[in-house]
Amino acid sequence: MMYLLDRDPLLLTPGPLTTSLRTKQAMLHDWGSWDAAFNRMTGELCEHIVALANAAATHVCVPLQGSGTFAVEAALGTLVPRQGKVLVPNNGAYCARILKILTYLGRQAVELTIPEDRPADPAAIEAALTADPAITHVAQVHCETGTGILNPLPDIAAAVARQGRALIVDAMSSFGAIEIDAQRMPFDALIAASGKCLEGVPGMGFVIARRQALEASAGNAHSLAMDLYDQWVYLQRTTQWRFTPPTQVVAALHQALAQHREEGGVAARHARYAANCMALRAGMQALGLRPFLDECVQAPVIVTFHAPAHPAYDFKRFYDGVRSRGFIIYPGKLTQVETFRIGCIGALTPADIEKVVHAVGATLRDMGIVSAHANPVAVTQERV
Repeated sequence: MMYLLDRDPLLLTPGPLTTSLRTKQAMLHDWGSWDAAFNRMTGELCEHIVALANAAATHVCVPLQGSGTFAVEAALGTLVPRQGKVLVPNNGAYCARILKILTYLGRQAVELTIPEDRPADPAAIEAALTADPAITHVAQVHCETGTGILNPLPDIAAAVARQGRALIVDAMSSFGAIEIDAQRMPFDALIAASGKCLEGVPGMGFVIARRQALEASAGNAHSLAMDLYDQWVYLQRTTQWRFTPPTQVVAALHQALAQHREEGGVAARHARYAANCMALRAGMQALGLRPFLDECVQAPVIVTFHAPAHPAYDFKRFYDGVRSRGFIIYPGKLTQVETFRIGCIGALTPADIEKVVHAVGATLRDMGIVSAHANPVAVTQERV
């Protein structure tokens, strides 16, 4: 059955994600990229981002046009010397992407393979660093959104610091919703983007870089457009971006950051996402759908579910059915197990999640997979 909706579908994805009306409205104005008002907005945005990581004393924020992956490549290409060597603990698709980027950049990489359903082990990382003194950096994904697993960043940062190496953190799907304190978990760079837990729109990445590491990186970059050092120096000298910035994206993020503060900051956003995650896991389990990860390693960002072991299941038909009811979900990212993913982030509440669960249940009933007697409502309400 197709539903007529008077709103955009809600995005149950790890980004792009559903944004608030105020964030959407911030994009209705035109901005001159050299205008003083726009440049002040860029400066304020960078100050707020650095403050979220308690990093103002030691780090700077360098914004960059493009998706989060652009910022990851820029950070690796700028901060890792051409003769550097990077350890990559790999327990998912975005860890694997870092390895692929390093190959393109011509940087040496060492892969530390970890099962997709297990977090990275700080002791194993420290042992790998001890065994290979040539390793200069560790590139760690904080929340691996291929599965939704949360890697133990504070303990990993401590292990890397003990060995005197530099840490680069891909915090794409955690920054703004999971606490990261630069003074308690040292890192040379933390990478995130506008369209994730800060609830802006896609189009801008950023790197919170240790000032000393950034100053030492001159000449490392493989690309003019992705040279974070050059971008930072130009911003400091002129208050402007080197090349045409995504002006509406910057305006939307500026407004989204104001709402982040109004909500109560990182702790409040984490609490809302955690409530979403709890409601989602409980409701889906009531439908007979099994989460891929144990709850103890699940980040409140995106939940991976095993696909129904039923001959009538087809992801495209399932996706289309859920979408027709007003919700967009994600396919699985695993290579060995058939899964699908549903996000918990964005301008969503547990009440929205309850509607998602109903849409999934109705779709599975239409497909002949779930009994008409399955009722997730009571379980969802009990857990929220």
